[in-house]
Amino acid sequence: PDQFVLRAAEVIRAGMGFPSVFNTDAVLEELLRQGKSLEDARGGGTSGCVEVGCFGKEAYILTGYLNLVKILEITLYNGIDPKTGKKIGLETGKAAEFNSLKELLAAYKQQIAHFVDIKIRGNNIIETLYAKYMPSPFLSIVIDDCIANGKDYNAGGARYNSRYIQGVGIGSITDSLSAIEYHVYDKKKLSMKELLAALEVDFAGQEKVRQLLLNKTPKYGNDDDYADAIMLQVFEIFHEVVNGRRTPTGGTYRIEMLPTTCHVYFGSVIGATPDGRNAGRPLSEGISPVQGADKNGPTAVIKSAAKMDQLRTGGALLNQKFTPQVVHGEAGLRKLKDLIRAYFRLDGHHIQFNIVDADTLREAQKEPEKYNNLIVRVAGYSDYFNNLTKALQDEIIERTEHKDF
Repeated sequence: PDQFVLRAAEVIRAGMGFPSVFNTDAVLEELLRQGKSLEDARGGGTSGCVEVGCFGKEAYILTGYLNLVKILEITLYNGIDPKTGKKIGLETGKAAEFNSLKELLAAYKQQIAHFVDIKIRGNNIIETLYAKYMPSPFLSIVIDDCIANGKDYNAGGARYNSRYIQGVGIGSITDSLSAIEYHVYDKKKLSMKELLAALEVDFAGQEKVRQLLLNKTPKYGNDDDYADAIMLQVFEIFHEVVNGRRTPTGGTYRIEMLPTTCHVYFGSVIGATPDGRNAGRPLSEGISPVQGADKNGPTAVIKSAAKMDQLRTGGALLNQKFTPQVVHGEAGLRKLKDLIRAYFRLDGHHIQFNIVDADTLREAQKEPEKYNNLIVRVAGYSDYFNNLTKALQDEIIERTEHKDF
């Protein structure tokens, strides 16, 4: 009921990052798509950050994160990690010899498959060790079908067994590929050789190129089909490579779009990227746009995010940030409620909000002792601002600050 959602919006407006909001209809549909019965799906929901599962009937386990943007970097360097100089990927062709985004994405898909294979082999070893040497008798008692199957929870005894791999940086890789498509292949303002040369020096002496990439490129999060169509292609590649893979104990691999705080670390091991991002800077988080790239307001963000078929995931996290003035008064609350309703009608899985202005966060960095009670939404969780690393604080400050609906 609207009254309930408005009351939740009041709590959100208090600025502590709680509660995050989930679309029950989408969660149910996600579980049904995974093969759960209707009865079991209706008894399920979300836990942890955003992941879905059938409560009391499923072992749904997060197996780690996949750096989608790093894999693009390795693709651009023909299997070599430019940070270390080591060959860790496949030789899928020299980037300067690709004639279209289609050719680049074909190489990227090969690299994704290569690294997912490595990851799953490692995951499967760990799963086998847990099944053999680390039983969970209490979980096996309370999770349906473990006793009936005569198998431990960690050995595949539960009625359902899902293993989630979390994709990180969908906004960053979309904007990077959009920049390549737009400036290299479509408008031909840069050659791939020139672009790579700028990336290799972290745009030193190449600020004109960086500004072109930053400000003259179609970006995800603005309801721009040019960029959003590229996001969909990356999503399809990730989903196709992972979804349905089996584990030694009978589990099934699926995807989530959840970074926790991994987008900060993942960015630290990547050089400059074609979206204009400097080396070492954080990636985009969840399915949110790159920090500061969404220029057309929150409704454009939700329309971009909703183009992803989130019903084929086990969860997708969307963060938005508003100044307190935006949600002031009864009218502000109703706008927030309507934004949530609109996103969920588009089959969005989850949305959460920081209600705080960037100036307050900057002051908290300067004088932390005055802001001991300041709580912010990070990824799938909230924390005291003073508890966060400076890199994570900066990333939250840099998120687009919406001042109107």
